[in-house]
Amino acid sequence: MSWDPPPSVAAKLPTLPETPGVYLWKDAAGVVLYVGKAKRLRSRVRSYFASDHEASVKTQLLVRLIASLDTIVVPIEAHALILEANLIKEHRPRFNISLRDDKSYPYIKVTLNEPFPRVLVTRRLVHDGARYFGPYTDVGAMRRALNLVKRIFTVRSCQYALPDDAPERACLDHHIGRCKAPCVGYQTEADYRGMIDEVVLFLDGKAQEVVHRVRERMTIAAAALDFERAGEYRDALRHLEQMEEPTVVVQVEGGDRDVIGYARDAGDACVVVMRIRGGKLLARDQRFMDNIEGESDEAVLAAYLNGWYRAAGERADELLVPFDFADREVLEGTLERTQVLVPQRGPRRELVAFAEQNARHLLEEFRLAGMEVEERAASPVYELQRELGLPRLPRSIACFDISTAQGTDTVGSCVWFENARPRRGEYRKFKVKTVVGTDDFASMREVVGRFARRRLDEGKGMPDLIVIDGGKGQLQAALDALADAGVTDQQVISLAKRDEEVFLPGRSDPVRLPRRSPALRTLQQARDEAHRFAVTFNRARRTARTITSELLKVPGVGPQKRRSLLHRFGSLQGVKDATPEDIASLPGFSLVTARRILDALSGTAPSAPNEPPLAPGEPTG
Repeated sequence: MSWDPPPSVAAKLPTLPETPGVYLWKDAAGVVLYVGKAKRLRSRVRSYFASDHEASVKTQLLVRLIASLDTIVVPIEAHALILEANLIKEHRPRFNISLRDDKSYPYIKVTLNEPFPRVLVTRRLVHDGARYFGPYTDVGAMRRALNLVKRIFTVRSCQYALPDDAPERACLDHHIGRCKAPCVGYQTEADYRGMIDEVVLFLDGKAQEVVHRVRERMTIAAAALDFERAGEYRDALRHLEQMEEPTVVVQVEGGDRDVIGYARDAGDACVVVMRIRGGKLLARDQRFMDNIEGESDEAVLAAYLNGWYRAAGERADELLVPFDFADREVLEGTLERTQVLVPQRGPRRELVAFAEQNARHLLEEFRLAGMEVEERAASPVYELQRELGLPRLPRSIACFDISTAQGTDTVGSCVWFENARPRRGEYRKFKVKTVVGTDDFASMREVVGRFARRRLDEGKGMPDLIVIDGGKGQLQAALDALADAGVTDQQVISLAKRDEEVFLPGRSDPVRLPRRSPALRTLQQARDEAHRFAVTFNRARRTARTITSELLKVPGVGPQKRRSLLHRFGSLQGVKDATPEDIASLPGFSLVTARRILDALSGTAPSAPNEPPLAPGEPTG
């Protein structure tokens, strides 16, 4: 027996992504019942309704109480572990396991609030002036970091409250070179603090400066013939090079931040606020924006911030936004203590990318629930929209190319990509009929025009984006063809092969996308597929024309017999390689006719120059 999910959950199940994340089950009142992590959100959430959970009465009760579902996507599974722990502490769901000692993922703590700081492990974050590094999902990595600190730096390991509470003599660590004994005055507070600054620098991920200093000390020790100490520094350098960085969702020491994520598709937009307090992600709020047709992304974001966000009662010290907008400084002045930043790189930019990923996730969920789209858009599609400034998300892309052989057998191709993946059922090929000789512009105009008129006649929608293989000339030819067909609001661009420049209507200068951009790779994949499809069709036409012209020389072989030969043997060479008996086995053929055909193809019989041409509808290959 399986359980039927409530309607709101059932609508979301087919469209959940197979990516890492956290899910929150809620009851009818909106109270969080359970917080769970998942390596693949869709599979994990579906599992709740795929069995009867006979082994767990608690899970059976949970499933009965479920009324709605929230999901938060994260880049990797380790982030889901940390986010799950943070949300459990924030919401305290009744169906999650309660740990009496409130343990969590470990941190490395540097007690900067003490005159002679220590470096130790803790699982509790306290606002006591200390610096916390982590959290570490891999305890082994955390232990290696701590051991490396103790190997390189002479950090005291005692528990004395220096300088008030101190021992009478130095401990064993001092005698083996692991501590300079600040407890008995052998190291000044200023010297010890300088060493702690290096510890913080190393734990903060800025290890290159530490590597430089350790290498200098190794050189000095070797010059002083202290090879044992030099060997220790050498081993420390080796560990530094292999050191794993802690996995973090947010910066523990980063304070309070509000991070804005933004996603847009045609007339819908979603703005997400990730609320980070005390360095931990505690909540996510979202708002869907409508009535935005004709408005720029900057205007939509500014309207949200000036309206809903500014009116919010609780704001953080920092507000991170994905892009700049007009009147940003004016808005910042109205937010009192909140500073508005547009990060371009580093940890802050990673937080914005995290928020944008969730904005896209929620917008896709919203449009899927409204039956506006059939499946989620891939990330490169959103990047393509952002890089080119397209008002509508290019979920469907049709790409056109022209292929000709010195002005003969000119053909066109159209390949269709849906969410950055080929959809071969929508591929189309065209024989160019109105153009004589080599004229790429006229050929492109004919092909695009025929495509648009046929889509309209069949009642099919146009693609979100048309990509033309070529430069400004090909782009203008396509625009003219669409205008003639009555299509006036189509998004069209062209991609030039030489420098991979993107041309947009109304812009004189091309757009250059980064070489490693997923958006550019999507355009290149569509362009290359259209080229392959066009060239293949062009070669097939030339081959068919060659076969037909050879068979026209054979006396006594009319259109019907030519069709039978091509259908049976596939090509001219296949006919040449056949035996008289093979040909005679075909309906309407005899051994005499078969021998005459083979003799004509081998050049030993007279040809028939007045043989009638192919009948209408006869295949060409």
